[in-house]
Amino acid sequence: MRKLVSLSVLLIAATGATGALAAEPARRSAAEVAASVKAVMDSSADPCVDFYAYACGSWLKDAKLPGDRSRWSRGFAEIAERNLVTLRAILDESAAKKEGDPDLIKLGAFYGSCMNEASIDAAGAKPLAPLMAMVKSVVDKPSLMTAVGKLSASTQGLLFAGYVGADFKNPGMSLLNLTQGGLGLPDRAYYLEAGYAPIREGYTALIAKLLELAGASADASKQDASKILAFETELAKISTEREELRDPDKTYNKLNRDGLQKLTPSLPWDKLFAAAGYPNVTEINVMTPSFFTGLEKLLQSTDASLLQAYLRWNVVRSNSDALSKPFVDATFEFYGKTLSGQREQQARWKRCVQATDGSLGDILGKRFVERMFPGESKSIALDMIQRVEASFVAGLPQLTWMDESTRTAAKQKADLVANKIGYPDKWRDYSALKLVPGDYFANAVAVGDFEFNRAMKKIGQPVDKTEWGLTPPTVNAYYNPLNNEMAFPAGIMQAPFFDRDFSAAMNYGGMGMVMGHELTHGFDDDGRKFAGDGQLREWWAPEVAERYESRAQCVRTLYSSYQVQPDLVLNGNLTSGENIADMGGIKVSQRAYTRYIKEKPEAATVKVEGLSDQQLFYVAFAQTWCSLQTPQIEQQFVKVDPHSHPRWRVNGPLSQLPEFAQAFECKPNQPMNPAGRCEVW
Repeated sequence: MRKLVSLSVLLIAATGATGALAAEPARRSAAEVAASVKAVMDSSADPCVDFYAYACGSWLKDAKLPGDRSRWSRGFAEIAERNLVTLRAILDESAAKKEGDPDLIKLGAFYGSCMNEASIDAAGAKPLAPLMAMVKSVVDKPSLMTAVGKLSASTQGLLFAGYVGADFKNPGMSLLNLTQGGLGLPDRAYYLEAGYAPIREGYTALIAKLLELAGASADASKQDASKILAFETELAKISTEREELRDPDKTYNKLNRDGLQKLTPSLPWDKLFAAAGYPNVTEINVMTPSFFTGLEKLLQSTDASLLQAYLRWNVVRSNSDALSKPFVDATFEFYGKTLSGQREQQARWKRCVQATDGSLGDILGKRFVERMFPGESKSIALDMIQRVEASFVAGLPQLTWMDESTRTAAKQKADLVANKIGYPDKWRDYSALKLVPGDYFANAVAVGDFEFNRAMKKIGQPVDKTEWGLTPPTVNAYYNPLNNEMAFPAGIMQAPFFDRDFSAAMNYGGMGMVMGHELTHGFDDDGRKFAGDGQLREWWAPEVAERYESRAQCVRTLYSSYQVQPDLVLNGNLTSGENIADMGGIKVSQRAYTRYIKEKPEAATVKVEGLSDQQLFYVAFAQTWCSLQTPQIEQQFVKVDPHSHPRWRVNGPLSQLPEFAQAFECKPNQPMNPAGRCEVW
């Protein structure tokens, strides 16, 4: 379903209820917790050879990949599924409300209209008519830019992409970032590499099918589909490799309106901004200048009929989830089955819950927090975060590759990190959003307009640092270098990451590692380039930066050797930041746990037969990543996901940690105790 806000962040789990809505879940004894740990393990596997198999082996053997999922995990997918049950109950109650709290009425109107399949199916392709009318006006570049401007709120990825965010050099102010885009396949490689030819065939068939459903003839749809694929292939050719986009020094090219116009002289940007309703936008960062110069040349050789076909396709693709069943089913056949290996579509209610969370996240999140995040949870989380941060700072003197001035600056940055826990201090105001009971397409468009205008109004204005990039029930966490902040949504403070019935070893192995991971992102090969005030600037001594880069390259090389499937290895350049954060996160958390247990030995409340407390720490960490994935989604994520495969999110960082080898008495040169190691933080 439609997700209006996307953020590339750590795929860490959030949690929900176990089906009930009570804020006080049933307590578990230490014996029950220990049994749950043992049930996941395969004690016959050698932890010094493949720790992931040792910690997750029984789960991997017994778990089944649900038909409506392309990936499934013990750590986050199972918990997110339970979250959906809690959110559904809230939404079912809201859908019955006709008067009272206006926010709840909005919640019910959106969710209720999404669940009204009969009305959606009866409308067919008719809701697309106003958007398609805008497309018909395209005859030249001025009319093209006008159409793109008018469609910006309702249609994603037309020719290029954009978002409003903090200025890298002036992080207290907001600007518009423009970057490459316009592709319907996950990555440029899907257009350019021979091995993806079957995917391209399926994609072309989908384009033809949806255009036909939207009202075009079968023959015209097939012809247009082939031309659209060729056009998108040209866009792919001028697109920058994904791993290069990780470098903020390369993606910061603040040009303002005059600079943008000089970059692409024949493109009338004034038409686009005027049509979008924001003619006076001047604060602009062009993240990929070469793409836009290439786009200008491409448009000079593309006729209006093809541009109309391309726009029609994007209008249908971007809005297919709000249309009738034939549109939804055709889209799933390709994006779900062919591209991701998902056997069956998720139930309508699940898709509608997710769409509502993406559209009215603060309204729904506020109700979620009331039920699932009791007051003491915030203070418990803050105590853990402070201990993890103290552990990071305590480790700085041990890093011989740093000099004193850089070490002092690193400590200052760590001390300045802001922590967001559970939910926003200020909830978003939706009073300007008008919804229509029973009309899902109109409501989806209204939400798109609302979010588009909310974002565009920020340009040139001070950044609101109280805002969150995720909703409270979201299955995620993140670090934002421009605000120098970490955010942990409400659900993440539950099992298997954290539980009041867990011992400290389990809580620090799970939740502590999440916190350490996010903190280390502030010092990964991307985050380290931002100072403590969020500004992109060099605050490292040159020789220290060089030594850091040498260590980061060690990590890139190591992970590029890890195999996901036969002849399919990880991209160590793409995953570099996440791998550094994983390695630093587990190290920092382990150190924080060791200090904590010395202070409070009584916290070792759960004893697992055959495991010391230190070993339990590592097992608890690994068991949050026990995962099943389809071959198709593995292939896709190697191209597009900055995170490594779950097996290597466990074995990779632990093999580089001497304390792990000591805990399990691994012999020298065993896979989990190699002779040479990479160390950054």
